[in-house]
Amino acid sequence: MNFKEQLKDYIELVNTRLSSYLDYENGYNSTLIESMKYSLFAGGKRLRPVLALASYDLFGDHICEVMPYACALEMIHTYSLIHDDLPAMDDDDYRRGKLTNHKIYGEGIAILAGDGLLSYAFEIMLDDASKQKDPGPYIRSIKEIANAVGISGMIAGQTVDLESEGKVIDKKILEYIHLNKTAALIVASLKTGAIIGRAPERDVKCMEQAGLNLGLAFQIRDDILDVTGDKGKLGKSIGSDIDRHKSTYPALFGLETSVAYVKELTENANSLLVRYKDRSDFLLELSNYLTKRES
Repeated sequence: MNFKEQLKDYIELVNTRLSSYLDYENGYNSTLIESMKYSLFAGGKRLRPVLALASYDLFGDHICEVMPYACALEMIHTYSLIHDDLPAMDDDDYRRGKLTNHKIYGEGIAILAGDGLLSYAFEIMLDDASKQKDPGPYIRSIKEIANAVGISGMIAGQTVDLESEGKVIDKKILEYIHLNKTAALIVASLKTGAIIGRAPERDVKCMEQAGLNLGLAFQIRDDILDVTGDKGKLGKSIGSDIDRHKSTYPALFGLETSVAYVKELTENANSLLVRYKDRSDFLLELSNYLTKRES
C-alpha cells in the first residue's frame, strides 16, 4: 500500500469511528450534537489520529486498540479550533473553507460544543480503559493526553500566545508557545500509539523527540503559509497573524530562515524515525509531506 492509500485508509477508519461516537438520537441536546458534528466533520486533515495509528502500527498488531484514543485526540483538537476561532480569541470567520462554528450557532453554543468535545473525548478514553484487563498503558496514554492539552500544555501555550499579541517577543518565548500550543498534542499522539502498542520505553522516548521536531515544524509551516499561502487552499484568510500583530517565525527571522528551520526540524524527526526501517515508511513520507503542504 502506497502513502496516499495508507493515509486514506487511516482517515476512513477514523471518520467511521467518529461517526459512530456522534450517532446520537435527537433530544434536548440536539443543537449541541449538531454543532459538535459541524466542526468535527468540516474536513480536517486528521493528522493527530493518523499519527497515533501510524505510531501504533510500528509496535502493535491490533489497531482497534488505539482507535478510541485516536478519535479522542481529534475531538480535543477540534475543540481547540472552535475556541480559537471565537471573537475573544482569534476572531476568525472561516475555518477549512466553511464559516466558523460561532458564525453558525452563536458564541454560546460554540463554547459548549468545544466543551462537549473535550469532555466526551475523556469519557470515551476512560470507558475504554476501564474495560481492559491491563489498564496501565491506556491510563498512561490518557494522562499523556491530559498533560498535553492542560495548563502546562496546549492551554498554557494559547495563554502566552494571547498575552504576546502586539508585543515583540524573543525566540525562547515563541518556541514555548509553539511547543505547547501545537507540538504538545502531536507529541501525545505519537506517544499514545507507542504506549498502547506496548513499545519499549526507549521507543516511546523516540516518538516523543520525533513529535517535538515534527510539531514545531508543523507550526512554523503554518506561520509561513499565513504569509505566502493561498486563501482558497487554506480555507481561511491569510495575513491574520500580521493583522493581530503576532510574533511568528517569519516575522522575527524572515521567510528564508523559517523555511530552512522547517527543513532542519523535519530532518531531525526523520533521523529518529528511520531507525524503524521499512515500518516507518509511512511516517517518513507524512513528515516530508507536512513540510511542503499548502493547507
